[in-house]
Amino acid sequence: MNAFLYNEFIFSSRYRVWRHILYWSFHITIWAAFWVIMGAPGSYARYLLNMTMWVPLFILFSYPMVYIATPYLLLKGKVIQFLLAILSWGALGLYMDVAYRSYVLIPAQEAMGLKNIIPRGPLAFCYLCMTTSAASPMIIKFFKLWSIKQRDWIRAQEEKITAELQLLKAQVHPHFLFNTLNNIYSFSMEGSPKTPGLILKLSSLLSYMLYDCKAEEVRLEKEIEIMKNYIDLEKERYGNKIEISWSVEGDIKDKFIAPLIMLPFLENAFKHGTSEQIEKPWLGVDISVKHNTLRCKIANSKNEYVPYNNNGIGINNVKKRLEFIYAGKYELKINDEGNFFVISMLVKLTGDKTDYNTVPVFPVTPQTISA
Repeated sequence: MNAFLYNEFIFSSRYRVWRHILYWSFHITIWAAFWVIMGAPGSYARYLLNMTMWVPLFILFSYPMVYIATPYLLLKGKVIQFLLAILSWGALGLYMDVAYRSYVLIPAQEAMGLKNIIPRGPLAFCYLCMTTSAASPMIIKFFKLWSIKQRDWIRAQEEKITAELQLLKAQVHPHFLFNTLNNIYSFSMEGSPKTPGLILKLSSLLSYMLYDCKAEEVRLEKEIEIMKNYIDLEKERYGNKIEISWSVEGDIKDKFIAPLIMLPFLENAFKHGTSEQIEKPWLGVDISVKHNTLRCKIANSKNEYVPYNNNGIGINNVKKRLEFIYAGKYELKINDEGNFFVISMLVKLTGDKTDYNTVPVFPVTPQTISA
């Protein structure tokens, strides 16, 4: 009911006539009650009739201010012009009031044989009725147009964020594919029999990026499966030259996460960490889910004499996407410890009803990595 009143009845042009009928019915009802309360002679029905007969003048006087002055002057910041328009129109309203009563209202009431007819000439209380008939709809129109403007601005911001997210996601795809194809190319040049299996894994990754990643969220277990496939591709390239620790704990089923949130960190661990190390490299991946909160830690050894650059395309994109999608619902720590590098991420997953502030962030220590 509230959604109908707000989205349909108030803002839809479909109910415009009904909105005006409702407003003027309310207006004349309130004013008729006001005159009775003030002790004016006559019954409530008589004042209700009088105010109804005033409606044509109310509309003639108020609508130019409502539909011209308010949207084209006040809402566009032309305050001085708006005030001048009010003063000019208000002065003209004095003559409109006298003319309407002299040539329309009084002759009509005399023809109906009514008593206690309002006299001709300027009357302060008549002018008061007319000016308030313009002031009220002007205020309503102002807040209505302001609400529409705010709603359009919010919608534009949402569309902008959506477009930026799509762009960031699109930037991840070629960045990721470039490295993966290089790996498979190396195997094919060596004539390895493992090449068909690797191509099959790549096919799975492509399917994931082309179809699953179009959604705002994917199943967490699918994202983890893709990460495992990526590790398998890299492990084949490194062989026994790298030690890899992989751990997944907690209930990962029926949980959802934005696609390609964890994978770029894993990709960076191989690209900038293990590939640049002279001695035997190691990599540790620990993923756990508790209270609908995902904890992901990726640690990798690195050459301590080579500074780690965490401002690459992949890392920056993930930072921006986290801020867009999980603002206030995530924590990300990136630590360069010299001879190893650690990325720790905590994200509230869809459907979490636990207070984010009550969830402790797991400590970042190298002891948790079995190398």
